Amino acid sequence: MLDRFKVTDDIAVRVAPDDMRFTVENLFRACGMPEKDAVQATDVLIYADVRGVDTHGVSNMMRAYVTRFKDGMVNPEPKWQITRDLGAALAVDCDGGLGLAVGPPVMDLAIERAGQYGVGVAIAYNGGHYGAAAYFAHRALDHGMIGISMTSGGVSGAPTGGAEPLLGLNPIAIAAPADEEVPFIFDGAMSSVAGNKIQLLRRMGTNLGPGWVARADGTPIMEEAPVPDKFIHLPLGATRETGSHKGYGLMVMVEILTAILGGDGGGPNRKRRATHFFMALDTKAFTEQETFTRNMDAYLKRLRTCTPAPGVDRVLYSGMPEQDAENDRAANGIPYHPEVISWFTETCAELGVEHRLPQPD
Repeated sequence: MLDRFKVTDDIAVRVAPDDMRFTVENLFRACGMPEKDAVQATDVLIYADVRGVDTHGVSNMMRAYVTRFKDGMVNPEPKWQITRDLGAALAVDCDGGLGLAVGPPVMDLAIERAGQYGVGVAIAYNGGHYGAAAYFAHRALDHGMIGISMTSGGVSGAPTGGAEPLLGLNPIAIAAPADEEVPFIFDGAMSSVAGNKIQLLRRMGTNLGPGWVARADGTPIMEEAPVPDKFIHLPLGATRETGSHKGYGLMVMVEILTAILGGDGGGPNRKRRATHFFMALDTKAFTEQETFTRNMDAYLKRLRTCTPAPGVDRVLYSGMPEQDAENDRAANGIPYHPEVISWFTETCAELGVEHRLPQPD
């Protein structure tokens, strides 16, 4: 992530991953989740925090989840079930369960079917927010498979040239295995900036970058500026002149492959909760696995050894920054803003939950 989104070292409170895991599991249990689901949901969030995906870690998401459980917007004990099954293709009703808990076993179903048919696709509808898309794609790597996941996320983006929020920000993730190189793991919203990054900006008191959002009337904000009270997200590319029609098209593509393929309407026409897409491709169905990983290694090495442009230290590919973050945070703890620690300690006290977090100053 850009530095403006990061908690600065002078105020960061470092917490060991296992201590935050203990705390979050207890909070999910207090919200009524069964043990297995609480553990699984927590794993998705800690994955994001350890790998530097702070937008979808506990800082932003736990307060939203606790509120949704309190308000009855999420079913803490879903009885999800397969409603259509054609072997390589599945549809799953999440029964209103949190995507953090239902999504992983559904992704595992896609992986299992890919082992049988070469490809497995599962659509999971009527579900809650599922966190970082990369988590689900990443699960395929241990099986030597390519993982793909996407989800219908909110309705806060405007089409190119539009002044109405008709699009989800609709992230796409893909993970591909390698051998000696760091695996390729891409995860990104199809908007110019992820929605949750706005929360990080507000927490840090930093400005928007040019072309990230539009004013309420649809006019793109093309200069550094504070986050306005009312705004609309722009598609990836910001304006037509800089390629926003591509981000717009990708947003619609995700809407088709999630909500609409799952039997719901698109964007503002959705009537159900979120719909998630999970796909696994078994590389052995298309080529020798050793050939695939050897070619991945060669290509990824060529990318990271690319001659850097002036002012750039090194060229990265998706998955490298996250691996760097994981190496640091696993050893030194996850850096949190003091406000986040305060929220956790106050919420744990309110719910009578044991935690392992430092007391805020």
